[in-house]
Amino acid sequence: MYIDGVDPEAPIRPPAAPPAVPPAGTPSATRAARPSWPRRAARTAWEWLKALQVAVLVVLLARAFLFEMFKIPSGSMEGTLLVGDFLIVNKLLYGAEVPLLDERLPAFRDPAVGDVVVFQWPDDPTKNFVKRLVGRPGDTLEMRDGILRRNGAAQEERYATHRDGQFDPATDEFRWQRDYLAPGVDPRRYHPSRNNWGPLIVPAAHYFMLGDNRDNSLDSRYWGFVPDSLVRGSPVMVYYSYAPDSAEAFDWLTRVRWQRLGELIR
Repeated sequence: MYIDGVDPEAPIRPPAAPPAVPPAGTPSATRAARPSWPRRAARTAWEWLKALQVAVLVVLLARAFLFEMFKIPSGSMEGTLLVGDFLIVNKLLYGAEVPLLDERLPAFRDPAVGDVVVFQWPDDPTKNFVKRLVGRPGDTLEMRDGILRRNGAAQEERYATHRDGQFDPATDEFRWQRDYLAPGVDPRRYHPSRNNWGPLIVPAAHYFMLGDNRDNSLDSRYWGFVPDSLVRGSPVMVYYSYAPDSAEAFDWLTRVRWQRLGELIR
C-alpha cells in the first residue's frame, strides 16, 4: 500500500537542474537581448518617417487654415511694403477657405477699411495681390487731385504716398467705372483719370482696393472691384526682407534689410 500515493520502494531522483543561462555580456546573451543592426536601423527609420509625416501634415494644415507666406514682387505698396519683403499672412482672420470643398471657416471679423489685404486678382485668380482696402459694400468713393473721399469725407491716409502728382493719365482702362457711377453723374460726360474719378458706389459683396504707392499701382481704379470670395487673408509681419539687385548673384544673402525683420504691418 502506498502512503499518500508515494511508493516507498521507488528510488529517489534529484530534482532537474534549471536550463543553463549564459552570463551577461556573452555574445549569445547580447544577441538575445538586442535586435540585429538592420532591425534597429529599420525601426529608427520608421520612427523618423512617422514623425516626418506628422510634421508635413501639420505644415499643410497650418498653410491651409492658419498662415501662408507671401513675397512682395512690385512697388505698388511702397511706403508700407517693399519689393523683397516676405510676409506671414493670417488666413484665419477673414475665414480660411477649406480645400476642395469651396467652403470657408467662420471669420473672426470682416475686412475693414484700412486693412492691408492679400487677395486673388479678379482678372487672373492664379495670381495673388496685396493692397489696402479703402471701400466696403455700399460705400461711395471718389478721388479729387489724389485725395480719396469716402461717403463724402476726405480720408486722412498717412500711409499713402504720391511721387508723381503732376502727371495724371487718363486711359481706356477706366471705362468700366461708368457702370458704377453714383446717381446724378452723366456717363457721357464722365472722363476719369488716375487722380480724379468717381463718385462710384461699391456693389454688394465687393471691395475697392488701392496701393499705398498711389502713382505706381495697378489697383481697383484700373480693373475694378474685388469679390469678397477672392480675399485670402491679411499680412501680419515681415519675416524676411532683402533689397533685390540683379547684379549680385546672392543678393538675398548680402543685401538683407535686418531692420525690417519682424516688423508688424499696419
